[in-house]
Amino acid sequence: RRRRDQPTEQQSLVQHRSRYRSVLRRPRTNERAHRQGRTPLFFCQPKSRRRPALTQIRNSMGDKIARVDPIPSEDQEKNEDEEREALQPDSMKRENAMAVQDDDDDSSKKSSKKGKEAEDELSEEDRELKEKLELLVTRSQDSDAGVQKLALESLRTEIRSSTSSMTSVPKPLKFLQPFYAPLKEFFLAASSCEENQLLLADILSVMAMTMASEGSRDLLRFQLLGSREDVGLWGHEFVRNLTKEIQEEWNDEEKEKNLDDLKALVHQIVPYNMSHHAEHEAVDLLTEVDMLDEIIQHVTKHNYGRVCNYLVRCASYFAEPDDTEVLKVALNIYKTMEQIPEALYLAIRLRDTDTIQELFDGAAEDPALQRQLAFMLSRHLTFAEIEADDEVVMDILTNSNLTEYYLSLARDLDVTEAKTPDDIYKMHLVESRNTTQTVDSAMQNLASTFVNAFVNVGFGHDTLVSEDGHKWIYRNKEHGMLSATASLGMVLLWDAENAVNKIEKYTRASDNFIKAGGLLGIGLLNSQIRNECDPALAVLSDFVDDPTNVVRASAILGLGMAYAGTAREDLQEMLLPTLEDDKSTMDIVGAACVALGLIFVGTTNGDLTEAFATLLMTKSEEDLKSTHSRYICLGLGLLYLNRRELVEVPLMSVDSELLPEGIRKYAALTLQTCAYAGTGDVLMVQRLIAACGEHLDEDADTSHQAVAVLGIALVAMGEELGSSMLLRMFDHLLQYADLPVRQALPLALGLLSISDPQLGVMDTLSKLSHDQDNQVAQSAVLALGLIGAGTNNSRIAGLLRQLSSYYGNNAGTLFVVRLAQGLLHAGKGTMSLNPFYNDRLLMNPVGVGGLLVVLHSCLDMENIILGSHHYMLYHIVLAMFPRMLMTFDEELNPLVVDVRVGQAVDTVGQAGKPKTITGFQTHTTPVLLLAGERAELATDKYIAVNKNLEGFIILRKNPEAEEDEEDETPAAAATTTTSS
Repeated sequence: RRRRDQPTEQQSLVQHRSRYRSVLRRPRTNERAHRQGRTPLFFCQPKSRRRPALTQIRNSMGDKIARVDPIPSEDQEKNEDEEREALQPDSMKRENAMAVQDDDDDSSKKSSKKGKEAEDELSEEDRELKEKLELLVTRSQDSDAGVQKLALESLRTEIRSSTSSMTSVPKPLKFLQPFYAPLKEFFLAASSCEENQLLLADILSVMAMTMASEGSRDLLRFQLLGSREDVGLWGHEFVRNLTKEIQEEWNDEEKEKNLDDLKALVHQIVPYNMSHHAEHEAVDLLTEVDMLDEIIQHVTKHNYGRVCNYLVRCASYFAEPDDTEVLKVALNIYKTMEQIPEALYLAIRLRDTDTIQELFDGAAEDPALQRQLAFMLSRHLTFAEIEADDEVVMDILTNSNLTEYYLSLARDLDVTEAKTPDDIYKMHLVESRNTTQTVDSAMQNLASTFVNAFVNVGFGHDTLVSEDGHKWIYRNKEHGMLSATASLGMVLLWDAENAVNKIEKYTRASDNFIKAGGLLGIGLLNSQIRNECDPALAVLSDFVDDPTNVVRASAILGLGMAYAGTAREDLQEMLLPTLEDDKSTMDIVGAACVALGLIFVGTTNGDLTEAFATLLMTKSEEDLKSTHSRYICLGLGLLYLNRRELVEVPLMSVDSELLPEGIRKYAALTLQTCAYAGTGDVLMVQRLIAACGEHLDEDADTSHQAVAVLGIALVAMGEELGSSMLLRMFDHLLQYADLPVRQALPLALGLLSISDPQLGVMDTLSKLSHDQDNQVAQSAVLALGLIGAGTNNSRIAGLLRQLSSYYGNNAGTLFVVRLAQGLLHAGKGTMSLNPFYNDRLLMNPVGVGGLLVVLHSCLDMENIILGSHHYMLYHIVLAMFPRMLMTFDEELNPLVVDVRVGQAVDTVGQAGKPKTITGFQTHTTPVLLLAGERAELATDKYIAVNKNLEGFIILRKNPEAEEDEEDETPAAAATTTTSS
C-alpha cells in the first residue's frame, strides 16, 4: 500500500517531466534549489564551465528524455505547468520565482556584455580606419569644394588600395556601408562642383558593387556618370560586376540606352580581361554586345590558343547562324597568327571550299606543311576537287599510301599473321549449355565469312578467301556466295593498284551471285581512296543496267561505296535513270538511293532531292510498305547530312498528306535526324523524345519511332555532355516506351558510344541481350559489337562467348553474336568506327553515312540482315579507319619518337598552361589511341606541324633543342612511365 505522503503515479510523472524540461529550458542558478535536489550542481558553477557540462548532461539524458515524453505542444506545456504548480508547496513556488528573477538578471547582463564585445571585436588598426572613413565621408559633404576634393581623393585611395588583394568584401567597403544612402542622396542633390561630382560618382559606383539593391544597376549608372577612367584600377571583381550589368542593360529591350556609352566601357573591359588571363570573359562580353569581331585586335601569340579553343567549343551551343559567325572569327584568328592546320580544321567544319583551297595553295612554299594539310584533307573524304602539283601531295590526298602505312603499323605491332574465325570464337573457353545443338551450317559459314572479313580487313591475306577462294565460296548458298566473294574486297581493302585483278576475275564468273560478289568487292576495295584510272568505275559501269537484279544491285552499291563523298556528276547521270525506270524493283531502287546518297552526302543536291521526293509520291502503297522503301528516305536524308536548317524545303515536300502516314513520318524524321547529325541540338532532341513517348495503336505503323530513337543518338553523339545525359534518358525509355522503341534503343546506344566501350553502356546492353523479345536481344548483341569495335575489349569478348552458348539453338541470334565478335576484333584491334576526330570537333560525313545504312538495315533485322540482303553490312567499311598515331619526318620517312598517351582533359577557359592529359603512359610511335585518349610529344627534339596528334603527323627538328643531348637507348625508350 502507498504511503500517505508519497505522491500518486500521475503526480510523480508530472514532476518527472517538469524536472527534465526545466533543466533543458531554463537552468536554475539557486544553490538552495540544488541542495534540494532540483537543480544540477553545474548551474551553480561559473558560466565559463557550464557549456561543456551542459552538453555532457544533454547527451547522457537524451534517451531518458525521449522515453519520458516527446517535445510537447504549447497547450500541453501550459497545462502541465499548471498541474505542477498546483502540486508544489508554497515554499517551492517562492524559490522558483526567485530563480526566474535571477535568470532575467543574467540575461540582461549577457546582452549588455555582447554589445560591448561586438564593439571590442575591431582591432585598433580597424578602429582607426573606421574613424578615418567616417571623417572622410563627413568632409566629402562639406560646403568647401577643396575639402570635398581632398576627402573624395582620400576615399578613392583607400578603396583602391584594398581591392588589390581582395578575398572577401574589403574593409573600407564594409565600413562605408551605412553611408551609401547618404552619399547617394548628396550626389543626386548635385550640391558640389562638377569635378567633385565625377569623383563621388566613381566612389558610389564601387560602393554599389556590394551595397546596391538587386537589379538596380547602380554600379553601371554611376560609372557612366563618373570620370570614365580605366575601370581596371578598381580591381577584377569590380570589372566582373560591371560586365554583368552591361550585359543586362544591353539585353533590356524596354529601357532606352545609349549604346555608344556602353561600347566605350566594353572597349575598356576587353583589354583588361585579355591581359589578365580572363579571355573567356572578354569573349562572353563581346558576344553579348554583338562585337565579337573586335576580339581579333586584342589577340597575341600568348593567348590566341585559349581564345580560339573557347570560341570553337562555344560554337556548339549557339543557334544558326551565330555558330557559323563564331567559327569564322576563330578561323580569322588562326589565319592571323599563321596557324594553318588549325585554320584548315575550321574551314573543313564550315564547308568553306574556297578557304580550304586558299590555305592549301598558300602552303605550297612549305612542302612539309602542305603534306600535313593533305593528310588532314584525306581523312575527311569529301573534298575530291582539291588538287596539287606535287605528286607526293596528290598521293596523300587520294589515300594511295594508306595501305602501306597500315601494313607498316601491323608489322610494328606484330599482328600481320592472319586469324581464323575459330581464333575469334575461342570455343574451348565456352561451356556449352546444350549437348544437342542444331547448327545451321549455311548461317554458320556466312557468319564465318563476315568474321573473317572484319578481323583481317586491310591485311591483304587470310585463311578463307584469299588463298583458295573458290573452295570457301562454294561452301555457301546463293546470297551467301555473294557475301563470301565480296569479303575478299574487305581483306584487300585500300590496295587498289595491286589487288584489283584478284577480284576482277570473279566478275566474269558464270554464277550470278559470285559475279555480284565480285562487283561489290571491287567497290569495297576502292572505298576511301581515289585513283586517276578509276578502276571501279571502269568495271562496275558495265553492270549498272544488267538484267539480273542481284548483279545490278551489287554494281550500284559498289559504285556508292567506291565514290562516297566525291559528288561526281557523271555518276549522277549514270544512276538517276535507275530511279526513273518503272521496271526497277524496290531493292534496285533502294540500292540506287543509298548509292546516290553516299556519293552526294551533305551536298543538298536539288536534282536528287526532287527525284527522291517524286519516288515517294509515285510509288504505290504496296511498294512503300516494303522495307527497301526506307532506303529512299535514307538516301534523301544523307543529301542533307549535317546541313541543319537547309532541310526545311525538302521536309515540306515529304511531309504531305498524299503519302501514307507510316512512310511520311519515317521520311520526315529521317530528314530531320540526318540534318542535325552531330550538332547536339537540344530542341531537336526534345522533339525526338516526344515522338518516342507516343503510345500508338497496335495496328498503327510505328517504324518512325525507331528512327526517332536512332536520331537522338545521332544528334547527340558529337557532344560529350549531351551523350552522357542521354544514357539516363534511355533508361526511362526502356521502362516506359513501347516495343518498337525498345527494339531500336540498343542500336542507338551502340551508335552513341561506338568504338568506346563504356562500362555503363556495356552493362545495359548485357541485360538487354537476354530480353524476351528476340529483336531487342539481337539489337543488343550487335550493339555490343559496335561499342567495342576494333578494341579487343576482353569483357565484351567474354560476354559474347557466353551469349554464343546461350543462343546455341537460335541460328539467327547466334549469327548476330558472330557478327559482334567480328566487329569487336576488327582489324585485329587496330580499327575504329568512330566518325569523329580532332577531339570530336570534326565529323566524317562518309563514315556517318555508312553507319546509318547499317543501322537502318538492322531496324528490320529479320528481313535484311537475317534475310538475303546481309551484304548491306559491308557499308560499315566506310566508317573504318586505323586508330593510330604515326610520325614522319619532313621527307615522309617513318620517325620513331616518344609520346605520352593519356586520358584527354578539358582545358577550356583555364588560365596558364594546364595539363592536357592525365594518367599518361610513355610509348614510342606508332601507337594506338583509344576513344577519349590524347597524345603529346615526350621530347623537345621535334615540333609537330599539326599540334593535334592524331593519324599521320609530320615532325620538324626543333632549332632550340640542345644539340649535345644524348639519344635515349632503345631499352629506355621502351620503358613505360606512368604519371603520378
